[in-house]
Amino acid sequence: MTTANLPQRRLYRVHEAMVLLSMSRSVIYELLRSGRLRSVHQGRTRLIPASAIADYIALLEQEAQAS
Repeated sequence: MTTANLPQRRLYRVHEAMVLLSMSRSVIYELLRSGRLRSVHQGRTRLIPASAIADYIALLEQEAQAS
């Protein structure tokens, strides 16, 4: 799956966030556990809001500027 195949949505499944952020499943779950990436639950499904992905990218940019 490539980012070109992902439609613009407001909520993404973990595997879609993996593609968007170019990160492994274990890294995504570690970010979720640490609170650096937010998620919501719909039933048993964990979904990551598009705004949470944008916020995480902004956080990375801020950290890069600070160093």
